[in-house]
Amino acid sequence: MKKISLPKIGIRPVIDGRRMGVRESLEEQTMNMAKATAALIIEKIRHACGAQVECVIADTCIAGMAESAACEEKFSSQNVGVTITVTPCWCYGSETIDMDPMRPKAIWGFNGTERPGAVLPCSGAGGAQPERHSGVLNLWP
Repeated sequence: MKKISLPKIGIRPVIDGRRMGVRESLEEQTMNMAKATAALIIEKIRHACGAQVECVIADTCIAGMAESAACEEKFSSQNVGVTITVTPCWCYGSETIDMDPMRPKAIWGFNGTERPGAVLPCSGAGGAQPERHSGVLNLWP
């Protein structure tokens, strides 16, 4: 009988890549969030056949393209079929997010830091509402 290789859940700990204390202050918290997510999934979720779900965590926190590519390489080699990006400090562009169009994905984020990183959503909102601002970014109607 052929053994079926069930897909695993990949966990991607994404972090603010700014150095000089920013990234360094968040590394442990972010990796602990990834480990807690894996523990919760392993404890609570099963495959349809009843088998326990396996999780694969990226080797390092992801702050840029090189780390994201290394994570993708690991996940590809370990039959990861779905990913969860976890982060206690957002916002991030496409260089840190799972961009595989064939893989279902989720993002679990909580901005519990003193460094909210609101520049990215502000610029996105400004691009989405060009008629609402003339040199000034208007985030509210």
